[in-house]
Amino acid sequence: MANLKEIRNRIASVSSTMQITSAMKMVSAAKLKKAQDAITAMRPYANKLTELLQNLSSSLDADAGSAFADERPVKKVLVVTITSNRGLCGAFNSNVIKQCISIKADTYKDKEVHFLAIGKKGNDLLRKKNMVIANHSKVYDDLTFDNVADIAEEMMSYFADGSYDHIVLVYNKFKNAATQILMTEQFLPIVASQSESSTVMDYIFEPEKEKIVMELIPKSLKTQLYKAIRDSYASEHGARMTAMHKATDNATELRDQLKLKYNKARQAAITNEILEIVGGAEALNN
Repeated sequence: MANLKEIRNRIASVSSTMQITSAMKMVSAAKLKKAQDAITAMRPYANKLTELLQNLSSSLDADAGSAFADERPVKKVLVVTITSNRGLCGAFNSNVIKQCISIKADTYKDKEVHFLAIGKKGNDLLRKKNMVIANHSKVYDDLTFDNVADIAEEMMSYFADGSYDHIVLVYNKFKNAATQILMTEQFLPIVASQSESSTVMDYIFEPEKEKIVMELIPKSLKTQLYKAIRDSYASEHGARMTAMHKATDNATELRDQLKLKYNKARQAAITNEILEIVGGAEALNN
């Protein structure tokens, strides 16, 4: 049986770890509330803007800003990997990386696939394969629409100049603190609405249609990327809060087991001492 000092050291180590995981859980819970409010507030606007763009995309002329709706033979694909800058959030990052590898190996196995990383974890893992063309992890230092818009413009330029024929987003969509939905979403070219139940809206354009579409498409694409990153950001804190909650529970259970083991070892040591004293006293009497 392990000596008492060793068990005491293990109890102190587990208790220290439990305090850290508990603190990280509370920090993530506080950040989650703000991130959840942000994505909940912008999701209806982003969805409506995407729906509007999809309804318009089918009627776009070739010279009326529809360069972003151009369906061409797929030879080169850019996969935008949206992960976090930090770990300790369960399978949050690994699920995205596995999906990206699966896309390259299966969906586009005969195509040239590159990655654009948003988040240090995705960049660190995919960089080993020498397929990361850019890393925008610093966007999390100041997550604003303007900063994300710069990344979206870079991606749009890649598509417009023919550098890539398809651009795909891979990220975790926020559902609740315990659930994140892994999403693979086409960013470019723009996907026209394919719902059979949807009716084609007859819009009245003021000013002319071409000018509105030219302004609407870039704004919609920037909003789509911003929503994806916001979804991932909220999912990250939800995943970390859940992971730290489980880690705290496991540490508590292990600490209780070690305390029980310590008490048993201490009781056995005291019993042995008593037996030695009794045995010595009987030897003296004899």
